Amino acid sequence: MTPHRFRELTGRYADLRIAIVGDFSLDRYLEIDPARTERSIETGLEVFNVVRVRAQPGAAGTILNNLCALGVGAIYPVGFCGLDGEGFELRAALQAKPGVRIDHFLQTRERCTFTYCKPLLMARGRPPRELNRLDRKNWTPTPGGVQRRLVESLHAVAAEVDAVILMDQVDLAETGVVTRKVLTGVRTVSRRRPELPIIADSRRGLHPFPPVIYKMNATELRAMTGGRAKLTPATAQNQAARLAQATGRQVFVTLAEQGIVGADPDGRTVHQPAWPVRGPIDIVGAGDSVTGNLAAALAAGARLDEAITFANAAASIVIHQLGTTGTATVTQLATKLRLPHDSGSN
Repeated sequence: MTPHRFRELTGRYADLRIAIVGDFSLDRYLEIDPARTERSIETGLEVFNVVRVRAQPGAAGTILNNLCALGVGAIYPVGFCGLDGEGFELRAALQAKPGVRIDHFLQTRERCTFTYCKPLLMARGRPPRELNRLDRKNWTPTPGGVQRRLVESLHAVAAEVDAVILMDQVDLAETGVVTRKVLTGVRTVSRRRPELPIIADSRRGLHPFPPVIYKMNATELRAMTGGRAKLTPATAQNQAARLAQATGRQVFVTLAEQGIVGADPDGRTVHQPAWPVRGPIDIVGAGDSVTGNLAAALAAGARLDEAITFANAAASIVIHQLGTTGTATVTQLATKLRLPHDSGSN
């Protein structure tokens, strides 16, 4: 990628409007000082002393954090949180982000706030070590009234944005934001605005999704195409190409240390290897950084190979940020891609 093309694409980010429809969580980090040891008088168990608490948007919020870091002008979260303390924290964290508009982020008594509570041992001179998470999730179907309001918000934002991201993060179908009813709304939006990039990612696979831009990992691609053998970049390109031709939309596949594969509906494919690893890494959030960077780049008019270049560089930056779910700025991307520093504006 040339410096001129990099500036051309990233120079459009401030004017972009992107919606994220999905499961937003509160990521709460509890930093534990292992040097402050004691035992509970009542139970005799070791006490973990928390010396710092920090919170940030997680799950679909991690994609939002990446779009904010890139300087995207307006970001519309479409989702819900509970009328509880975690919901208060999550809304405050969203509102504190530049460019985020929370008019379509619903707060309701009918749901609890999806929360990842992450205890971290912060030993001096060592990378943070995450202990067992303490999660809070919804295990009942999303109420019909909540779903109707989500569909209304989807249609409202889809009429004015440059891209839509779908992020399905829940373990149990129909308990989160991206339900069958919401996917029906997505199908309608896709038909009305066929030029609108709609990028979908789901931890349970993309089988029930309408034909939109699919972003998945190797396991999800095998499940969707019926393949059983371990994927190589070459076989992933072939399978992604067939899937792109069948859906009429682009397909992106992350292959961990083997990089990213992409395919256009016309049969063109691209494979870019991952950047070399240096020192300790933390892969949490790498996939979300890929999704966010793909969406921003495609909304800005990037080609298939250009979008993958941005996403691959962002993932490399993020995995080297330890003890947090990281992001990558335009300036960091320019540095990673060995472009002149004035290529990065953020």
